[in-house]
Amino acid sequence: MQIESHPLQELPAIEPVESRSKRLRRHGHRTGLYATAFGLVGMLVVLIALVIANTRQVKLSWVVSTGHASLVWIILAAAVLGWLLGITTSVVFRYRTRRPR
Repeated sequence: MQIESHPLQELPAIEPVESRSKRLRRHGHRTGLYATAFGLVGMLVVLIALVIANTRQVKLSWVVSTGHASLVWIILAAAVLGWLLGITTSVVFRYRTRRPR
């Protein structure tokens, strides 16, 4: 007597049902990413418009001398300097107000 061996039938994989709160969280995260992307594109458009509108040369008056520079470079240098000073201030405040060890 011979026993036939039947191959095991593979059951179809059942995907777990995503709960409503998880789906809403996932869609909300995607919406936030799109909003961030549109905001960055908008800021880039404003920056390009700022560059185009402020390309003329202006006179800089330093304490000991004077010089000439394009207005857009002065604005961008001031923005970068302010950004770096803001980061530095944040780090210093976080360091001084952290919990003692």
